[in-house]
Amino acid sequence: MSPRLEDLPLREDLRGMTPYGAPQAALPVALNVNENTHPVPGEVADDILDSIARALRDVNRYPDREFTTLREGFADYLGHGLARDQIWAGNGSNEVLQHVLQAFAGPGRTAMGFSPTYSMYPLLTRGVGATWLAGDRGHDYVLTPDSAAAQVADADPDVVFLCAPNNPTGTPLPIEVIEAVYAASRGIVVVDEAYAEFAPRDERSALTLLPGRERLVVSRTMSKAFAFAGARVGYLAADPAIVDALRLVRLPYHLSALTQAAATAALRHASTMLAMVDDIVAQRDRISATLSALGFQPFESWTNFVLFSGVDDPAATWQGLCDRGVLIRDVGIPHSLRVTAGTEEETTAFLDALASIGSGS
Repeated sequence: MSPRLEDLPLREDLRGMTPYGAPQAALPVALNVNENTHPVPGEVADDILDSIARALRDVNRYPDREFTTLREGFADYLGHGLARDQIWAGNGSNEVLQHVLQAFAGPGRTAMGFSPTYSMYPLLTRGVGATWLAGDRGHDYVLTPDSAAAQVADADPDVVFLCAPNNPTGTPLPIEVIEAVYAASRGIVVVDEAYAEFAPRDERSALTLLPGRERLVVSRTMSKAFAFAGARVGYLAADPAIVDALRLVRLPYHLSALTQAAATAALRHASTMLAMVDDIVAQRDRISATLSALGFQPFESWTNFVLFSGVDDPAATWQGLCDRGVLIRDVGIPHSLRVTAGTEEETTAFLDALASIGSGS
């Protein structure tokens, strides 16, 4: 008989944990994991393929360990006077966040976030042997400067995660909250801007706070706005000293030559790749308006998804949508479900399917 997990000499702090995972099903409309459902434009895909083909000629050699060209590309894309020595990247933003925790958390240390928030934060924290501390949010999942700063000061964590805007709720995070948390903290403050491109254009990014704040980290991803989820590319901006610390924990040559080539090519077409963001935002707002008309309560969202409450039986509604070929996400928040804003056709399919099931309470 094959051994069971509990029979293995697993670390005690990992016993009872479950891995991250969203339901996967081959349904016509998949709106459950906040992907950008728009395909990569043909001309961009062609350039990416050409870049990968060129990289393949030297694939017998190790890649550039410092991924210099890619870091320059990210610095140019982010702007704000950033230089390549302030940029780090990895195989998805989860790996980048893991590097931060490996360097600044670990056994005997703590990391903190404000629940409900991105479910990978506690998993990554426990994976490096650190302790996860869950702070609280206020009404409608809003985080205020005074509340956030007081909770951080009381918990005194080594790493703080601020999801801006927040996942899974879509809630905006005012820049004043970041300033207050940084002032109240002695440790690393990570502002996760995975969905920043979907926020209003006139809103300030945490990137504007980097000068003079050597403990501040701003992470981003290419998975959402860049429609690059399958390529697995995440990155961050921080003080060069933070980047030096991350070199201590990364695996050698952790970004393959093919990944570097693909991401660098995609960045060359940033304006084209981001052109679809306005369409996604329009569908997000359409979802919110229609959900309200159906009797549900959508929460304010600056992301590419909408969390909505007023669902009498989330499991039954989720299954009803699934039976109609639409996959969304039950994130475990009572009487709530979350849906990604897809194409116009996908959004229509979701809204029609939901309307056929019944309105909210």
